[in-house]
Amino acid sequence: QVQLVESGGGLVQAGGSLTLSCAASGLIFSDYAMAWFRLAPGKERKFVATISFSGGTTYCTDSVKGRFTISRDNAKNTMYLQMSSLKPEDTAVYYCAARRGRNMYIENSDYYYWGQGTQVTISS
Repeated sequence: QVQLVESGGGLVQAGGSLTLSCAASGLIFSDYAMAWFRLAPGKERKFVATISFSGGTTYCTDSVKGRFTISRDNAKNTMYLQMSSLKPEDTAVYYCAARRGRNMYIENSDYYYWGQGTQVTISS
């Protein structure tokens, strides 16, 4: 059974930093592209960042470029999202996602394994 478990969410003031983790089990982690998505109330779930199976390439959406860094540690079956200069607009439930593949993927429909999400709230 594939399981993705996010952790590290919380309440942070604007301008602060937070690092999220996604622990994966039940899959050969190094074979999977990984991504972070986020869902704000009343909005669609949107792509945030993705990382290739090896960790060699990454891509982030424009709104977080320069502020968020995605990374992975394949030895620990864990993906991370390091967030800095946080804004109230970053408030959302953040989801970890995985799919087998050697490319990077940015659509919800590209992914078939999802975590339960972790709440990130940025106060102004």
